[in-house]
Amino acid sequence: MSVTLRLLDRADSEIAKLPRNMRGAVWDFMHKFRIDPSAPGLRFKALKDGGGKGTGERLYSGRVTDDYRALLLHLGDEEYLLVSVKHRRDVYTNLDRVSYTINRVTGGIEYIDLSTVESRVNDTTAPSAEQGPAVAPAPRSYPLFAAYGDAQLLDLGVSPVLLPLIRRITTEGELEGLIEFAPQLTSEVLIELFSGRPVEEVLEYVTRPQATADDVDPEDYRAALDRPATIVSSEDEAVQGALGEGFARWQVFLHPEQRKLVERARNGPARVSGGPGTGKTIVALHRVRHLAARAPAGGKPILLTTYTKNLAKDLSDRLRELGGQELLDRVEVAHVDAVVSTVLNENGVRGARPIADRQVVEQWRAMLAELGEERWTPEFLAEEWTEVILGQAVNSRAAYFRVRRPGRGQLRRPDRDAIWQLVERFTKRLDDLGLTTFLQRAERAARLEMGRDIDIRAKAAQRDERGGAPNLHFEAGSGGLLRHRYRHVVVDEAQDLNPAHWMLLRAMVPPGPDDMFLVGDTHQRIYENQISLGSLGVNIRGRSARLTLSYRTTRQILGSAIGLLKGEVYDDLDGGAEALDGYRSILSGARPRLGAFRTWDEELDGVVAQIRAWSEAGEALSSIGVSAPTKDMVTDVLGALGRAGVTAVEIGREGGPRDAVRVGTMHRCKGLEFQHMCVTGIADGLLPRHVQGSAKQMERQRQRDRSLLFVAATRARDTLVITHHATPSPFLLPLRVD
Repeated sequence: MSVTLRLLDRADSEIAKLPRNMRGAVWDFMHKFRIDPSAPGLRFKALKDGGGKGTGERLYSGRVTDDYRALLLHLGDEEYLLVSVKHRRDVYTNLDRVSYTINRVTGGIEYIDLSTVESRVNDTTAPSAEQGPAVAPAPRSYPLFAAYGDAQLLDLGVSPVLLPLIRRITTEGELEGLIEFAPQLTSEVLIELFSGRPVEEVLEYVTRPQATADDVDPEDYRAALDRPATIVSSEDEAVQGALGEGFARWQVFLHPEQRKLVERARNGPARVSGGPGTGKTIVALHRVRHLAARAPAGGKPILLTTYTKNLAKDLSDRLRELGGQELLDRVEVAHVDAVVSTVLNENGVRGARPIADRQVVEQWRAMLAELGEERWTPEFLAEEWTEVILGQAVNSRAAYFRVRRPGRGQLRRPDRDAIWQLVERFTKRLDDLGLTTFLQRAERAARLEMGRDIDIRAKAAQRDERGGAPNLHFEAGSGGLLRHRYRHVVVDEAQDLNPAHWMLLRAMVPPGPDDMFLVGDTHQRIYENQISLGSLGVNIRGRSARLTLSYRTTRQILGSAIGLLKGEVYDDLDGGAEALDGYRSILSGARPRLGAFRTWDEELDGVVAQIRAWSEAGEALSSIGVSAPTKDMVTDVLGALGRAGVTAVEIGREGGPRDAVRVGTMHRCKGLEFQHMCVTGIADGLLPRHVQGSAKQMERQRQRDRSLLFVAATRARDTLVITHHATPSPFLLPLRVD
């Protein structure tokens, strides 16, 4: 008699702490249990409670080894949930302290071993002031949650069985002990209240995104299993884990917020935002698998794309981890400039050599000098050409007269006429030199694909005029039917794509349900790509959502990183403003530290000393990252570490020793994470960079540099050190509290 057995996420955390051979025994037990729970060796039996509530009817035990037992919850019919693995001596003595319920707010299953929670709370002490959160009050001798009534806590989703214990908590250490074993929502709510967030904000940002719209039946465990708040493995994933080495948690267990976003059907393009470490990329990968499972068989109906080649390689590797080669064979994974190249190559566009943005400005400077033109700076004209003309696919003088130029001031008609003539001269100059830009290539590819889209729509209209009669049309130069390339497009790091990229992607997929899904965070935008998606045909209005729980950084690092953004306003990719309201973490650690030095050489010595200290404390070199504002400074850091005998490699270089400090520019650190992070060279003049140009140009450069620092700081999981020499960057002022 086969049954279904799933794994509760809390049980997975418990199993992960067991010795390797014991983890294998648990997977073996799960496999055998699914085939036949009545097999004699499993000793499967119901447990009788000792007078407590919630046990006796549904709780069962099964033999994993001679010394360990699995606790399973019977959900109805042939459905079971593995909720814990315990030593056999601990299984039968405290059954009256075991509770399983359905949360009345989320509708999810919650399993709590009160003996374990109470023991953990009693064994902890408050951390030192050095370890305490910068935003939290100091430990107190009276109950931390005395100001909140039972009804308030229950409305926020706190588990009722924990209320008596919560009332006794007086220190942060005791709170940390409780949240280690408490249900997810209870942990998040208590941390946010402790950090001083008002009840109304906790309700809005923490509770409501996880609440269910269903009527909750406290006895219907089968219905509770299917709700996002019950964080469990699926049947197939658990079986594969039993046969192999198991899965990373991100592959199996999704937070309720994440799961809702993965599975929700939408009538058009949708966007998911969120701060660093909130799992945006994880949501994108699971969304791809969700769409692939529902797409017709055959071909690659989904495009998964991002801004850089390295990120695309990472997405491909992680997609294979998530669903194997079978899933990867259903998805086209490519960085967006590779997508551009595919379109250009198919249309015979080749030859010119792409140049970087800084070379574009120099070419403008040279041409203006040759012409004796002094009305506009090369920086202004380079931006006008890239952001307005190429960015909005303006291909005629008349179209340039009509195009909107938000945030770029006023231009009279004669000025636009003169600028258009200069643009024509400039593009001819690049052609004569055999040069092009990545944005030119993207704009050309977008126009080609938009033309293809127009042809597809025209053929469809002809077919409809004929009453839907077959009317096959083939793409020139191929044996393939003329149709859109993809059914779905999923975009990671969406904030870094430029307007031409969006027009290209929009033309590649027909408008309709679940056509485009994009994830990103404009607070992490490090390139000059400020856009309004609606104006480019990607209408996300009413289909945007935010992730707010960080899994990477501690709340101490998080609070400091948010402080680095003070004074800036960030857009939401659609003409509105975006904030980090509700962004939070339940992880705790040391406060970030600042290091001040007189010279760059002294700062390098300080960085070496810090890395040696981490290494001497037993930390692996591969767990340490170092970032700096410029490539030359990265070279200096690598040299200083090498002279000190510390193994280090540059981020992005293939090969090299595995146990080595990773060093790179702040741009190169994007998408990575390290247990310990050292952000160096944060001095005035280096960050923000002093650039020449209009007030608008300097404002945008300052915001990009602030975002760079935010990205670098949030690569840290446990420890963050920021150093500077001479005059510190003004960005560091919110952190200068010592």
